[in-house]
Amino acid sequence: MRAVRKNDKCRASTVLRVHGTVLVLAVATLASGCAQGDSGEVRPASGQQPLQAPPARALQRYAAQLRAEHAARVAAAKRWGLAKAPLPAPPPPAKKPVIRTRKGFEVDDHRELGLPPVFTTVPTRQKVVFLTIDDGAEKDRAFLRMMSDLKIPYTAFLSDYLIKEDYGYFKRMQARGVVLNNHTLHHPYLRGLSYARQKAEICGMQDVIEKRYGTRPVLFRPPFGSYNQDTLRAAKSCGVKYAPLWDQEVFVDRWEYREWDRDIHPGDIVLTHFRGRTHWKGTMPDMIRRFMNKITAKGYAVARLEDYL
Repeated sequence: MRAVRKNDKCRASTVLRVHGTVLVLAVATLASGCAQGDSGEVRPASGQQPLQAPPARALQRYAAQLRAEHAARVAAAKRWGLAKAPLPAPPPPAKKPVIRTRKGFEVDDHRELGLPPVFTTVPTRQKVVFLTIDDGAEKDRAFLRMMSDLKIPYTAFLSDYLIKEDYGYFKRMQARGVVLNNHTLHHPYLRGLSYARQKAEICGMQDVIEKRYGTRPVLFRPPFGSYNQDTLRAAKSCGVKYAPLWDQEVFVDRWEYREWDRDIHPGDIVLTHFRGRTHWKGTMPDMIRRFMNKITAKGYAVARLEDYL
């Protein structure tokens, strides 16, 4: 009779709780307390199933989002004639890598003077490369649409004598999330200039970008990749923190490498230029197709350089 009364008590407790406000806890109580009344065996709590429902729905929404994003990349790749959809870049590192000057690229007293590091790759194990585009000669509207459609990040290094005929083009580029950086006012061979003239070229371009685009760059690329101590001292004096060069260069019809193995590596900085049919045997979208087809085939994604600095 006591066993019957115990079961009746459990049932009463269950009814009470079901009509209360904490259904999940009631079912858990029923499973853990009443179910083991005579045998002592603990059965899996049936109340665990409702606890799984909200995370499951969240995972389903996330999976649906990933499928939609992949479908959009596939469709965009098809529209722009890519062989495969671009691979999505991994999240930026929470802890930024330490950027140091590449061995052999130092100037006298580089570390002692705290000069901007000169580097061709970013230290990372992620299969990413960084696309950088120099000068600003070609202003291809289709290129802007292509990069936005494909969601490919890139970094621009601009020279005023080439961009001043259409500052608005690069304003639209900036509005799409592209960071505009310093490539001097007139693209001179800096090592042939005095410190004062180098400073005028570099700091003058800092002023132009700040005036036209509202930001003062922290990245500077010397024209032709040529620099000396005066170059880096001048750059530092007007707010430059990094001087990235490049490890590879892509053209519309070829690919050039700095390294002996002629291959792509994690963290490589890739250079190209704002060029069109007057300089190349093709357009900027043609160049991007060559670039993306190669890195995607090798399992690489394009990441945003500024996210790693």
